[in-house]
Amino acid sequence: MFDIDPQISAVQRQVGTTERDGREAKVVTISQAYDTEVDDLWEACTTSQRLARWFAPVSGELRLGGRYRIEGNAEGTVQRCDPPKSFSLTWEFGGGVSWVEVRLSPEPGGGSRFELAHTAYVEEHWEQYGPGAVGLGYDMSLAALALHLRTGSAAGDQEHAGWWASDAGKRFLAAAGERWYEADVAGGAPPETARGAADRTIAAYTA
Repeated sequence: MFDIDPQISAVQRQVGTTERDGREAKVVTISQAYDTEVDDLWEACTTSQRLARWFAPVSGELRLGGRYRIEGNAEGTVQRCDPPKSFSLTWEFGGGVSWVEVRLSPEPGGGSRFELAHTAYVEEHWEQYGPGAVGLGYDMSLAALALHLRTGSAAGDQEHAGWWASDAGKRFLAAAGERWYEADVAGGAPPETARGAADRTIAAYTA
């Protein structure tokens, strides 16, 4: 689908700590620059037709205050919308709630940057899997978005499930998992804790 090493290197990953409603929370941030205008990137991220071609089928009301549902995944409410710069929403999955903010901006040398920040409370799932639990999924999505923007073709998980299960796909996931390990340590996690979480996440994605 794409050259693995350049795609892995094109993505920036960061892990931080914040407080939300008096509770400790982690912020997983991922970004990548694309060779397209901000308006085109906005359309790719906010319309059902485009989202289905690189991310997943999304239904509902994709507007401020609207409820959305991602097929086979999360649902939530659009909390803020500032076209074509940013939007934020709740991410409701498995009985829990976390928060996602997407920011789009022009790149100084041309093109535009996609940046996503996912904030979640530190709970059992985080303790076991760390940032890679959501980070690897976003790595897959950003790679699919790159392919979609370059070719216009459908590039979501459903179309390329076989590739992600191949040796090449597993190499991509393992490499991305290592980058999330590094980001976790840079964000303050003890190396041994981050190592165990990353290994469990990589194993879960590549089993």
